[in-house]
Amino acid sequence: MGRTRSSSASRKPLNKPEENVPKVDDSVPQTISVVRRTKRSPYVWTSLLLLTIYSFRTIYQQQFEKLPIPLSAEQAGKRGFSETEALKHVKALTSLGPHPVGSDALDIALEYVLKEAEKIKKTAHWEVDVEVEKFHAKSGANRLSRGLFRGKTLVYSDLYHVLLRVLPKYADEAEENTILVSSHIDTVFSTEGAGDCSSCIAVMLELARGISQWAHGFKSGVIFLFNTGEEEGLSGAHSFMSQHPWNNTIRLAVDLEAIGLGGKSGIFQTGSHPWAIETFASVAKYPSAQIVSQDLFTSGAIKSGTDFQVYTEFAGLSGLDFAFTDKTAVYHTKNDKFELLKPGSLQHLGENMLAFLLRAAASSKLPTNNVMEEGRNSDQDNAVYFDILGSYMIVYRQRFATLLHNSVIIQSLMIWTTSLIMGGFPATVSLALSCLSLILMWTFSLSFSASVAFILPIISPSPVPYVASPWLVVGLFAAPAFLGALAGQYVGFLILQTYLSNVYSKREQVLPSIREELIRLEAERWLFKAGSFQWLIFLIIGNYYKIGSSYLALVWLVSPAFAYGLLEATLTPARFPKPLKLATLLIGLTVPLLVSAGTIIQLARFIIGSAVRFDRNPGSTPEWLGSVIVAVFVAVVLCLTTVYLLSYLHLSGAKRSIVFATCLLFGFSIATVVSGIVPPFSDVIARTVNVVHVVDTTKKYGGEQDPISYVSLFSTTPGKLTREVEHIKEGFTCGRDKPIDYVTFSVDYGCWTHEGGQNGWDESDIPSLLVDNDVSNNGRITTILIDTKGSTRWSLGINTDEIKDFKFKGEEELVPVGDKNSVGGWHTIQFAGGKDSPTTFSLTLFWKNNSTKSVEANNTVQPPLLKLRTDFNRLTPKAERVISKLPSWCSLFGKSTSPLTLAFLTALPVHI
Repeated sequence: MGRTRSSSASRKPLNKPEENVPKVDDSVPQTISVVRRTKRSPYVWTSLLLLTIYSFRTIYQQQFEKLPIPLSAEQAGKRGFSETEALKHVKALTSLGPHPVGSDALDIALEYVLKEAEKIKKTAHWEVDVEVEKFHAKSGANRLSRGLFRGKTLVYSDLYHVLLRVLPKYADEAEENTILVSSHIDTVFSTEGAGDCSSCIAVMLELARGISQWAHGFKSGVIFLFNTGEEEGLSGAHSFMSQHPWNNTIRLAVDLEAIGLGGKSGIFQTGSHPWAIETFASVAKYPSAQIVSQDLFTSGAIKSGTDFQVYTEFAGLSGLDFAFTDKTAVYHTKNDKFELLKPGSLQHLGENMLAFLLRAAASSKLPTNNVMEEGRNSDQDNAVYFDILGSYMIVYRQRFATLLHNSVIIQSLMIWTTSLIMGGFPATVSLALSCLSLILMWTFSLSFSASVAFILPIISPSPVPYVASPWLVVGLFAAPAFLGALAGQYVGFLILQTYLSNVYSKREQVLPSIREELIRLEAERWLFKAGSFQWLIFLIIGNYYKIGSSYLALVWLVSPAFAYGLLEATLTPARFPKPLKLATLLIGLTVPLLVSAGTIIQLARFIIGSAVRFDRNPGSTPEWLGSVIVAVFVAVVLCLTTVYLLSYLHLSGAKRSIVFATCLLFGFSIATVVSGIVPPFSDVIARTVNVVHVVDTTKKYGGEQDPISYVSLFSTTPGKLTREVEHIKEGFTCGRDKPIDYVTFSVDYGCWTHEGGQNGWDESDIPSLLVDNDVSNNGRITTILIDTKGSTRWSLGINTDEIKDFKFKGEEELVPVGDKNSVGGWHTIQFAGGKDSPTTFSLTLFWKNNSTKSVEANNTVQPPLLKLRTDFNRLTPKAERVISKLPSWCSLFGKSTSPLTLAFLTALPVHI
């Protein structure tokens, strides 16, 4: 018989901690038990790191930058989608310049869309009915409970929309079962709106032309809504859904939006019923959809709103919400223009939408209102969806996701529990110390990266110097985050080695000559397994809160764990720990990178681009806060995605070289920022600013009768305006000495000049708030008469610390008593309408019983009872001169809450 192991070694049970420690046979010479010291080739490690970086970039390009070839009308055919034809509409609309609600340019844009719709009607298939209507919406009010519009009542009047309905002639049921496709014609005052949303309107017109040739085979109709008023608080969608007779026929809503300019238009909201996204996934030629975006949007992390909120929250519909997100920094600025629209963008959205509408309209399974009601009541029917490389799409319901996640979680916990029982106390401590390495990795990474963000405002001309050059983020934040992660994990690695050294020193079977190497190899394996434990924790949390994005935790847990189990785990009771195989890392990271790399980069680009409009109340947040958010995001992504990779580095000969190269990259980026070689903004990626001629009468009731007039300059981009003011040279003073309350937001830091402030406006433009009636029978009730003096865009703040409710009337009652909410002690009424909107209103206030009406005025400054801002889209001589002198790296910026170029402020005190 051949030589056998000693019985004590070969029969030792598996649950002893010594099982993974090599056993020594006294009959075997010790020289065969010597383990060679592991040191990975620096060239292999460097190549692996470069391969990972290259993979991220390649996956991103394939998933988000690869666009289809634009088709001409001849190539698309009568029934296809042609970007060439759609671009003609974009060019026609953008040539009008900005066309906000109430402008002559918007009237021209409406007529253009109406004319094109009539052309489609004339060329439709003979078995298809096309109806075209210019719909006039009367006054109305919209109160949404979520997102940006909480605490507001959005009032509108005199809005016009273009409607185009496509129906098959011989399917009677189609008229009562329709799909709504919607977008908005209007823009903000600061942009021609090539991306937001002339491109959407162009896609809809070209889709309507194509659909009119297919609809004879439909079982449902398709309504195209070209609305106005979206930029002023989603008023167009609400007016249609509340006033038009077609609204009760709609079973599904599709909204086309933009928060950037071109690129791939992806789905980022679907509503509660999964039918639409499941149908889209089955037919889309170039699918682009990420539930990560939906989770961020619905959480409020992305401060924006679309018409889809009206369709879901007000009308109870589900569907699809698309958005262009490329070049998000140009959103609502002068650079949202036709020349920057990326070729293939409209073709991508158009072909996807055409395929979806052909399938959806031909189906007899459109969701009904009852089905959607059930969907809203059950989170288990929500869809989890994501695309892979922009070519494949995965969709499954939350019910399945919960089952899958529970299965993986239970199996993982069983494996970990079994492993710890078999390993005993040393294994439990080793797991705890490997988790400590995770904590240290996160702490060091976040600290290193955030520290750079804190010092940027001190060493750089701008707190956000990377906006025009996003690649700087790699050196400024990713480099220190990587160094921090590596340092933190290495400290944990050393602590773990110290503990394992004590454990191994008690085992006489292990030769001192090999003990050190075994400890290093064992510690490496624990760090790798800690990465799986990290993702298991995130999966448990995501599964508990039913977060759709938890699929990311699933793939980052399962794939590396499978590779480890396949190539590294063993049931052998006694063996030397071996170095982790390179194949384990490659196999383990392939699927996670394919699924998440592109999304991570796209999200990073969006966050960086959004920095130009980060400070919603200029001066109210620290200058470093925007960069800290970017830095934290980068550090979090690095800690999540490199945890497996870093575990290999500690036994690598390339560690010093990589640390040196990373420090060099960081130093170069800092030097670039400090020297100003790369400017923070450019002609294309501009800093957002507002120039407003303000006429302030808020102190009228304090004894100051004369209005105070000045021109205000402020920016939603973090940072001082010193450089801009020096360029303009119009006598501006900057600082925090003159905060301005614009009702919908406030400016704590800005610049102002009183020079030339008396020209370009008249006292007849000043709005009035007059007390018409004030009675105290069974509670105090006060009636206020409001005259906006010709302004059809205004905002009114009502002090809810004093007022418990109100009703608001124009020519008819617009806001009844009840169902109000507030934010920060204020409820805001925002009004925007067409040229024939009313300008006189009545506001009835119902006071709280414990209001301050009976308290004598004292020296303390109390907030007013009402505060009003009225806007006019006209330039005074001083404002026009300032705007003409704005540097090329600046652009006016508009949104629903921002004032136009001339604003009047007034207020009514509590003690009236």
